[in-house]
Amino acid sequence: MQVNIPLKQVIDNSYDITIDTIKPVHFDTKVAIITNPKVAGLHLGYLLSKVTAKELYVITVPDGEEYKNQESVDLILESLFNHKFNRKSMLIAFGGGVIGDMTGYVASIYQRGINFIQIPTTLLSQVDASVGGKTGMNNSYGKNLIGAFHQPKAVLIDSHFLTTLPAREFGAGVAEIVKMAITFNKEFFEFLESADLKNPEVLQEAIKQAVQTKANVVAQDEKEQGIRAALNYGHTFGHVIENETKYKHYLHGEAVAIGMVMANETAVAMGLMNKDEAKRIKDFLEKYALPTSYTISDSSSFYETFFLDKKSSDASITFIIPIGIGDVEITDKCDKELILTVLNSFKAI
Repeated sequence: MQVNIPLKQVIDNSYDITIDTIKPVHFDTKVAIITNPKVAGLHLGYLLSKVTAKELYVITVPDGEEYKNQESVDLILESLFNHKFNRKSMLIAFGGGVIGDMTGYVASIYQRGINFIQIPTTLLSQVDASVGGKTGMNNSYGKNLIGAFHQPKAVLIDSHFLTTLPAREFGAGVAEIVKMAITFNKEFFEFLESADLKNPEVLQEAIKQAVQTKANVVAQDEKEQGIRAALNYGHTFGHVIENETKYKHYLHGEAVAIGMVMANETAVAMGLMNKDEAKRIKDFLEKYALPTSYTISDSSSFYETFFLDKKSSDASITFIIPIGIGDVEITDKCDKELILTVLNSFKAI
């Protein structure tokens, strides 16, 4: 005997990404702004001049990738329970990628799911982390290994928040912008090569193109079953670097920049990218003071950590390998010895 539960349905998770000055908005429900002390000190007053609600609360968690953990998630949840939030309540993620990921994750699990809005305050989160519905937290085994796909109701990208962005944070965001170009749009990369991203108007155009590129990919593959995995270019290597350095030495975009260089060296070794293309990418990253080197102490240990990557399986590792500039291959067929040779080239001589 069997009983069928007919749950097939079309769920519309569409939402708008607005790249403009935030317009005043009122929510007729309970709203919690999730942020950290640094962002709150710089920009909370600006946001509170734009957002009102039936009941409005501010919840702050410590700043930094090392605090993207269960303890911070529990802190947010406890506050929501204390203020008696319900399924009609709203969360606002107000910060960089760490805040966005944790807020989205809390929204996905609080009373089995409530709505949230992304208001990203760093360049990296504006062009990448806030778009696409990936949420989560880190644990001792690695980055973002606990989480859910939970799309925001809206993303509000306001360049006002970038006026106080430190140079390193700016560079980290540039790494995620160029990632989109290398994997999907050669013309976009050529635009970036000749562009001055310190010019606000030029930067606005770069943000628009990066967000549009990611939106197109997410629309094809929301749950990362195929082409969306290409957006992890640089991340397979970069996540290991973050893990090895306990998330304290590199910003996420900086680790991704090094990861892209490693992926490019792999592509050169596989005959998928020529050395001139790899150099062009490295030169671009260095133009924005991004790190492009890393000393690997133990190649075998580095390799084994790849298996903690979410795209990998018990017996194989999925790599995102660029095919020149503007195309990409998602493969689990990379020869282990070839990868170890590439990793060994990053060992201290």
